[in-house]
Amino acid sequence: MPATRPADSDFNALLNDKVQIVNGTLDQLLAERKDIPGELKKALAYTLSSPGKRIRSALLLWCCELAAGQDNADARVAAAAIEMVHTYSLVHDDLPAMDDDDLRRGRPTCHKAFDEATAILTGDALLTLAFEVLARRIGDARLAVELVGQLAEAAGAAGMIAGQIADLKAENTAGSSETLEYIHTNKTAKMFRCAAVMGGLCGRADAAQLDALARYGLKIGLGFQIADDILDVSASSEQLGKTAGKDAEAAKCTYPAVVGIEKSRELERTLAREAIEALAPFGSRAGVLHGLTAALLQRNR
Repeated sequence: MPATRPADSDFNALLNDKVQIVNGTLDQLLAERKDIPGELKKALAYTLSSPGKRIRSALLLWCCELAAGQDNADARVAAAAIEMVHTYSLVHDDLPAMDDDDLRRGRPTCHKAFDEATAILTGDALLTLAFEVLARRIGDARLAVELVGQLAEAAGAAGMIAGQIADLKAENTAGSSETLEYIHTNKTAKMFRCAAVMGGLCGRADAAQLDALARYGLKIGLGFQIADDILDVSASSEQLGKTAGKDAEAAKCTYPAVVGIEKSRELERTLAREAIEALAPFGSRAGVLHGLTAALLQRNR
């Protein structure tokens, strides 16, 4: 039975509900930490309270719901952890030694709001705190180890960091489709796959379901990054909440630069179709993930 995706207004309400859950969990976890020094805690609160889309953490919660019928305390902790890792990556990505940006999520970047050293340490603290909350807040030790392993692999030297360094090395080069796929798969798509699998693990999904969620996450993650590349050349800074045109200015290796806008959009649509196909084992229960796929195709920020 094919899934029925929610209407746009219904999907936006469902996403907003997850955003509120994730924000509340992040606020609670940070508020409980009385031992973090004041200036660092202020910087952590600043970065975590920025109005982000929370797509990865929402995906995690929805995948838990898909497997278990509802999200749970473990999934909420895991969603907060993946959001911490994502936010750390943005803080470091914006630094002068990386993409050197002044604007993120519609606000001054961390190193502009505070200073460069504080931004570096804020990113370090977020990354470390993510693994601490998984280790301490997940009740089942076996599940905690699985979640830590998934997040470390996706964010680590053969995942997001590999993508980041390849992205830097590809600046001012002609680039190729193979290079692009490597960069975007590692830099972005593996974290989406991680979110989907972590959600499935929290919902006690079986091996076949985890495989389907992993394939779905990887496809929409790659599509999400292609959309990001397109928006960088087609949207305004106000729409994006960050500086538009930065990719072209830095001569980055992006899909629009290498294959053009129309081919990039065609790839987006192909990946969306393949993502939907990956959800076939879940039938009509996967409607909200169909809605997420459509929303990512239509995003303007």
